[in-house]
Amino acid sequence: MEGKSVRELVTAIKNKEISPVEVASYYMEQTEKLNGDINAFVTMNDNLLADAKEAEAAVMRGDRTGLLHGIPVGIKDLTPVKGMRTTFGSPAAKDFIADRDATIVKRLRQAGALIMGKTNTPEFGHKGTTDNLVFGATVNPWDYTKTAGGSSGGSAAAVAAGMVPLAEGSDGGGSIRIPASLCGIFGFKPTYGRIPMDNNLNNVFGSSAPFVNHGPLSKKPDDSAMFLEAVQGPSATDPFSLPLLDKHIGSSYLEEQAEGLRIAYTPDFGMYAVDPEVQKAVEATFDHWRTLGMSVEVVDLNFDMDRHQFNGFFTSMWYAASAAGSAKLLEEHPEWVSDSYREMIEKGKPLMASEYRAYERNRTTVWNRLQTVLQDYDLVLSPTLAVPAFDYHLLGPSVIDGQVVKEDADWMMTHAYNVTGLPSASLPAGLSQNGLPIGMQIAANRFEDARVLRAAQAYMDAYPLT
Repeated sequence: MEGKSVRELVTAIKNKEISPVEVASYYMEQTEKLNGDINAFVTMNDNLLADAKEAEAAVMRGDRTGLLHGIPVGIKDLTPVKGMRTTFGSPAAKDFIADRDATIVKRLRQAGALIMGKTNTPEFGHKGTTDNLVFGATVNPWDYTKTAGGSSGGSAAAVAAGMVPLAEGSDGGGSIRIPASLCGIFGFKPTYGRIPMDNNLNNVFGSSAPFVNHGPLSKKPDDSAMFLEAVQGPSATDPFSLPLLDKHIGSSYLEEQAEGLRIAYTPDFGMYAVDPEVQKAVEATFDHWRTLGMSVEVVDLNFDMDRHQFNGFFTSMWYAASAAGSAKLLEEHPEWVSDSYREMIEKGKPLMASEYRAYERNRTTVWNRLQTVLQDYDLVLSPTLAVPAFDYHLLGPSVIDGQVVKEDADWMMTHAYNVTGLPSASLPAGLSQNGLPIGMQIAANRFEDARVLRAAQAYMDAYPLT
């Protein structure tokens, strides 16, 4: 099982070369061996083997099987799975059993995937590291003293450690790409609306400010493309969900070549302080991209905002959402709220509606500047994060390249694509001197998800991390 891609596993299952029960048993054994140290999974599916036996029976009967038939998938603990505990990383929901599948889970099941279990997340996905008052911290498989990132840290760590071949995450500020970068795997945030977001049916408009997406974490972009094909398409439960695009993105997107794509590179979006080691690692990939037939040019990409101004408006959107969703929880049960989430709620309470609406002008500035660049280039390349992984008990570094930074935001170079909803991904660029993964981010224009996947697949095929 080790080293096989999702596509290879699916093919082997369909050809009866391997059983879904064998696949599930293997990943269960890996989880039992590693999860005690890493803490990636927080709730396991007790019916996994029974589900795997049903999947095996379907193959033996010759039934028509789905795109992910027999593949175990981890589900982030913000996403409802019917009959399973879904805590949202909060003591307020530590015993909550979901009574429905989110649409993404329903579609994964329809594609034949097996739900492996729920993966760790900070409470309500509020930050870029993963720890909470219910389950504690998820650590990085590369170094157990370091963070796995967040808020999809459990999903990324599980994939990186080989506990599951594919996992779901969600991304409202980098929460798929951040842990993918820190854990040395591939993480993909599709165009906003491509995968329905209906985790909370009481607030179906809540994913728009900033844009929040479901997306896959995997070892290879090809695996993520299969995931996307299985779960994309419109849903009445998400008013922002898009019509079906690139219907066979998981099975035919590689037919088009990445050769000839034009890449615009920004080292810092004109505002971030970046660890020189990170910048060096990403810029060392230029020759690789060019060898693959793509061009890379350095561009002056900035949003006419400094780091404080940009992250100020971005985080304020999250502060407002936190206050709207959890002010009552803080008032009634302050002991259930972490210090970092409490701070977000308190900062969100005094925000005025007029201030909130004014942020739309900032978002427009970011959109317009990216559109200007994407008129001349197919992809935008940058570091995913300003730093490699740091100690897991920290919110982030306080100093980067000699500059004092805001620990909870200034190291994440992912926010521009949540402001705009453009498809973006993190893939490995190399390793730090301490042997920790460094990620690079590529993004394309709206609806050009296949372009991101093709470029990433070409690169990772030719230049694997290890």
